[in-house]
Amino acid sequence: MITTEQLTFYYGRSKKAVLDDFSLELGTGMVCGLLGKNGVGKSTLLYLMMGLLTAHKGKIKVNGIDVRKRLPVTLKETFLVPEEFNLPPISLFQFVELNSPFYPNFSKEDLVRYLHYFEMDFDIHLKALSMGQKKKVFMSFALATNTSILLMDEPTNGLDIPAKSQFRKLIASGMNQDRLILISSHQVRDIDKILDHVLIMDKNHLLLDASTEEICKHLFFMESDDIFLKEQAIYHSPSVKGNYLLMENSQQQESELNLEVLFNATLAHPERMERLFNVKS
Repeated sequence: MITTEQLTFYYGRSKKAVLDDFSLELGTGMVCGLLGKNGVGKSTLLYLMMGLLTAHKGKIKVNGIDVRKRLPVTLKETFLVPEEFNLPPISLFQFVELNSPFYPNFSKEDLVRYLHYFEMDFDIHLKALSMGQKKKVFMSFALATNTSILLMDEPTNGLDIPAKSQFRKLIASGMNQDRLILISSHQVRDIDKILDHVLIMDKNHLLLDASTEEICKHLFFMESDDIFLKEQAIYHSPSVKGNYLLMENSQQQESELNLEVLFNATLAHPERMERLFNVKS
């Protein structure tokens, strides 16, 4: 569905590349989390995927078509929810009338349904909304476009605790096998229960590129105060009950993904994680 081929990008006259010879391939039918420290290029990658930035080397293709051409055939199938945005001082009805024609699969019924997840109505004026409310409206519109590719940059920033729970329900409701939802976020606890796939970036390349099923097949997540288990763990961090532990899953046991532990373990022991998942740097 979407591929990046040996991508290199830097801002202005800077000689330091944000992305350098970066390659990635993603298909549909999954909610994918894009994780990494500040400055590794997550947001830049999303803007490149939309064709809003142009790579200095390499290409990004959607269904084999170069996104830099900004052709209708790709634009109608991609939508980006940036971390920060402005909405015009008009009614939501007017906003929909102006913008929905660009997306052939847009559904007003879906929009109303998604707004209800956030306990909001269609009959609203965008100027009267808080930033958090505007984010809810814009994300609802984004899902209602029914594009094949939906990119979201820090979507839960600015949302209160109930809204974050509603966001997870929103994503689950808007997902289907013909769609890719790629979420870049630092708020790992907001998205860990909805992901099918995890990407972890560092120093311009992927440290981890694996499905949640594959991750839980290779790794075992647990919480324990056992000193022996702590010494055997790939990674450990303090918890109320002792320590969160990440172990190699040699016994093929079932456990629940702890995205925060996985992220910190991957940054702390990148070479071990790369070997475990056969990631090519």
